[in-house]
Amino acid sequence: MSSSIMTSIASDDNSAALPSLQDLSGASWTPLFNQDCSFPPEIFRSVLLNLIKNPNINTNRLFRADIFLDVSYDANTTEYQTEIPPRLTHFTNFQLKTIIVRKMIPRNPVVDKPLDQTCLFHECNDEQGNINSLVTYLPHISSADESPFYHPAVHGIGFLHQFNTNSKEGSNSIFYSFFPAEPRSPKLERTAQHLLAVIYKHGTGCAAGYSKRVQHDVIIPQIRAQNTYSRLKIKYGRSLCEKWVEATDPTKHVFEDLAIAAFLIELWADLYTESSFPGFVDIGCGNGLLVHILVEEGYSGWGFDARRRKSWSSWSQKAQENLKEMVLIPSILRKAPNTDGMSQVLRSDTHTEVGIEVGIHDGRFPKGTFIISNHADELTPWTPILANMSESPFMMIPCCSHRLNGSRFRAPHPKGAPASTSQYAALVVWISKISEDCGWVVEKEMLRIPSTRNAAVIGRSRKIAFGYVEVEDVVTNYGGAAGWEENSLKLLKGATRGH
Repeated sequence: MSSSIMTSIASDDNSAALPSLQDLSGASWTPLFNQDCSFPPEIFRSVLLNLIKNPNINTNRLFRADIFLDVSYDANTTEYQTEIPPRLTHFTNFQLKTIIVRKMIPRNPVVDKPLDQTCLFHECNDEQGNINSLVTYLPHISSADESPFYHPAVHGIGFLHQFNTNSKEGSNSIFYSFFPAEPRSPKLERTAQHLLAVIYKHGTGCAAGYSKRVQHDVIIPQIRAQNTYSRLKIKYGRSLCEKWVEATDPTKHVFEDLAIAAFLIELWADLYTESSFPGFVDIGCGNGLLVHILVEEGYSGWGFDARRRKSWSSWSQKAQENLKEMVLIPSILRKAPNTDGMSQVLRSDTHTEVGIEVGIHDGRFPKGTFIISNHADELTPWTPILANMSESPFMMIPCCSHRLNGSRFRAPHPKGAPASTSQYAALVVWISKISEDCGWVVEKEMLRIPSTRNAAVIGRSRKIAFGYVEVEDVVTNYGGAAGWEENSLKLLKGATRGH
């Protein structure tokens, strides 16, 4: 049988090939499906441990699992120091090795409830080289009606991995312990097939040497960012989607900016433990949604963009007052005098034409202002430079690749990187190098947002003190910025005519 084929265990002949699970508590375990595999028991156990810690791999209705207990089984231990006592079960010929108690956290707590569950690791070996590894999930429910939508309505789930160390052949099987009121059904079978397929996919990948390339939650713990996101989603999600006036998909933009806001809120909680929040500025703020959320959450700050968006008028009055139509011309690029009939503007001043107020900002913000650059396009590579000029921390989430002069280009392929390195990954490396050359200690986080452009590059500490980096030299070393001011002033003229 091909290792990619899953076999239904329905007949007595098929099920006889598997060791029956004799639950000493008297519960019945029914084998459902079996699949050949070639990966050893240590990989099986590693895969199951990862799936226990990350149940979101199996369903997008879950955020994560909070682990309350993870201990080796001791027959002499009768009480465990945990808020959620484990539910234990034993099987004939199997030795209980590990006890894990988890709480599965749903993505939408308004719709789904959390679920407590005990996960048990068992082993059974013999002299013929057969190693049987059994992992059981025991949800803390007493009836099928108590099971949340994201979990099969069963008393227990069992995953059995059989492996012969001599032939190097193995198999995976899945068992259900059914509730009397919820017998075997096509829906439960489909879920079982999915669960078994995920184990096969991850186990085969691990055996082939695959390792996870993206590491999440490096800077902010997952539980903090997701809890804050859940709070923001419940508070703002529906109303923001309902009032969306842009032509773009509201669900993507709303939930993406809510997740970014949640990350920033938790980042700022760490950054400003001993000082007051200094305020933020969102450069190239686009639709202004992120500014709206942060201002509503009580953070002082503002945002600007070269073009006013119609969504600005739908945000709170306070947010509207803090969204400005401006272009940015860094002070190190300003020419004097201007020769196009426009008066020279030097610091957050405004230019008035046909009665419409638009502005030019020189890129110098009050010292310490936290700079946000979220898909700011042309302003992205300028972000660490502006942060240097203002002695301010920053976070940028790059999207499209632009030179310092504003023109589009492909970021250079990183030296020593694999040929398969994506263009976006090359952009992240390039802007990180600019940040390092500006004296920043660069931190990176792959944000949990609904976007493939999800790399956050953060500068909040220094490897070179302010004042020892010549930002003009950095600009020159990265190709210069010839034409930036002229192109910006064209945007300014276009903005006034657009009104």
